[in-house]
Amino acid sequence: MRYLRPAAVAAASFVLLLAAAGGPGASADETAPVAAAVPRIRATVLPDRVGPPTARARDHYAGPAFDACTAPPLETLRAWRDSSPYGAVGIYTSGGQRGCAQPRLTADWVRQARAMGWRFLPVHVGLQAPCSELKGKPQRIDPARAAQQGREEADEAVRGLKAVGLGKGSPVFLDIEAYPLRDPACGQAVVDFTLGWTQALHLAGYRSGFYSSLDSGIADLAAAARAGSAPLPDTLWYARWDDHADTAGGGALAPDLWVYHQRVHQYRGNVEEVYGGAALTVDRNQVDAPLAG
Repeated sequence: MRYLRPAAVAAASFVLLLAAAGGPGASADETAPVAAAVPRIRATVLPDRVGPPTARARDHYAGPAFDACTAPPLETLRAWRDSSPYGAVGIYTSGGQRGCAQPRLTADWVRQARAMGWRFLPVHVGLQAPCSELKGKPQRIDPARAAQQGREEADEAVRGLKAVGLGKGSPVFLDIEAYPLRDPACGQAVVDFTLGWTQALHLAGYRSGFYSSLDSGIADLAAAARAGSAPLPDTLWYARWDDHADTAGGGALAPDLWVYHQRVHQYRGNVEEVYGGAALTVDRNQVDAPLAG
């Protein structure tokens, strides 16, 4: 996952549409009609009769985590477990647009890593925002089918979790890379896709996670929450590379949103670290959320 600030960030969440007044000869009593404020993200509500799995106390993890493009060798995990500050690792369990191959990521790899005490942040990298500028991930959400595509991606993510031995109750994070906020329809497609994703995961007995830049995907999900959209992801994993190892949020992620142990903060990326003689290039994260284990 890579945090790329959009080239242009919208200055406000709402656009006020003003109709033009009459010409120079218009009476002083004549006023221009004003249209109602149009929200950037409108409310979408999908049925969610099951809801998220109950979060158990033993599922909660608070502390540092890392994610690497490829699942590391077990020998590296063993060295890092003994000498690094990390207790959880992000793993790319599914998705047609993952950036790296996963030759080691099997059920046996997960079993052995779990036995060492590692917890997991499973990640799914599939369709991206319609307005995404990423050339390396060309497959895009279709705004006309966004919710259904989200459900389809969730089904794929569940198969990926099962393949590596992660059962019901586990979270899986939808990876939506940064995109420009110029087009409200693009943000709406991301939101509707994520609602469909969450709906299907809950129905299958899994927890829904969402990863994106604080300045794009997270901003649009926060706007969706304000608008009353549902079902929203259970956990937000927000990217802001500010070197602050916290989950305080900021920007659109206000203190009253996703506050009940529902946040992961990716606060620095592309860092080479060495522990126990084993080197990895990782992104650094701070976690306060239920994880897979």
